Amino acid sequence: MQNIPALKPRRRSIAIRVGAITIGGDAPVAIQSMTNTDTADIEATTRQVAALAAAGSELVRMTVNTEKAAAAVPRIRDRLARQGVTVPLIGDFHFNGHRLLDAHPECGEALDKLRVNPGNVGRGSRRDPQFTTVIEAACRFEKPVRIGVNWGSLDQDLLTGLMNENARSATPREARDIMFDAMVESALRSAARAEQIGLGHDQIILSCKMSRVQDLIRVYRTLASRCEYPLHLGLTEAGMGTKGIVASTAGLAVLLAEGIGDTIRVSLTPEPGASRTKEVLVAQEILQTMGLRAFMPVVTACPGCGRTTSTVFQELAQEIQSYIRIRMPTWKHKYPGVEEMRVAVMGCVVNGPGESKHANIGISLPGSGERPVAPVFENGRKTVTLKGDTIAAEFQQLVEAYVKRTYSSSAT
Repeated sequence: MQNIPALKPRRRSIAIRVGAITIGGDAPVAIQSMTNTDTADIEATTRQVAALAAAGSELVRMTVNTEKAAAAVPRIRDRLARQGVTVPLIGDFHFNGHRLLDAHPECGEALDKLRVNPGNVGRGSRRDPQFTTVIEAACRFEKPVRIGVNWGSLDQDLLTGLMNENARSATPREARDIMFDAMVESALRSAARAEQIGLGHDQIILSCKMSRVQDLIRVYRTLASRCEYPLHLGLTEAGMGTKGIVASTAGLAVLLAEGIGDTIRVSLTPEPGASRTKEVLVAQEILQTMGLRAFMPVVTACPGCGRTTSTVFQELAQEIQSYIRIRMPTWKHKYPGVEEMRVAVMGCVVNGPGESKHANIGISLPGSGERPVAPVFENGRKTVTLKGDTIAAEFQQLVEAYVKRTYSSSAT
């Protein structure tokens, strides 16, 4: 049997400070999210930023597209500070960023990072002056910049030039290959120009976002091989529901396994009225499933089969998962290391006892026709057998006691 290759070491990148956190270098892969409120709506945006931060987003990006939005940014920052929310804020600028930063310097000062898209910064003779204005603002405010190239808004002047050059070649390449080259060149040339203007080499983050998984992997492999800037990963439009989750996981997992990526975002389209925080939870689960980071205890639960016609184990697994999420804000401060805990909720005798023994704490519920008892295992040893209608409540108490006993600062 072939050995499964381990994750490759993280690609070597420059360490950059963004607010209170470090991106790149030896820092763990960070999770970013983005608000979908009108930034000019101070109350709604403040509320959503706080919710994203509480869910675990380590950077939050906001659209800054109007005079009112630019004017709102410092007030959002102040409101968050009064709530004790210190998550770094990123301003997303397109088309008119040069004007907004010039007219509202307090906006640039309040942000922790700027994001500019080379394809939307201006065309022709306007491009360089407008790009220069944004970079000079970043230099003045001493803020890092993410130069984010997007497949759907690629620098058309650059693309046209590369296409014309390819057409004159004796052995022209496929047009799609040239578009991939244009993505990478747009990022690298813009970074070089930013450094010429005065932005520090250690103040630049790059991204080349695509909407197709294989395209994303290809472009980032090339970009990673050609620079040492930290890289932000994500599909431009992952999609909705399971499609968006699967597409994001497929693309990000391959790149992360190859050591590529310093920040990630899962760009899910939320269902109407649904919470924006789901994209943060999915990003956490990607990193935790791959063994790159730990955010909360993992609950292992069997999928169910003909041996588990009862819904008891499903209900208990859901209750325990919800219980852990509710308790984590308290646990993570009182019990360091609890995020590494593994809990098993199994539904029958086939794999139940074995999986429960492999977990830190696990319960093996009876399947169809099995004795109505549920043995509980802690660190591989059976400790108690639960019976009756209060199994869920009793198991929660056992989990709470295990956490307190095992992860308390006084535990040995």
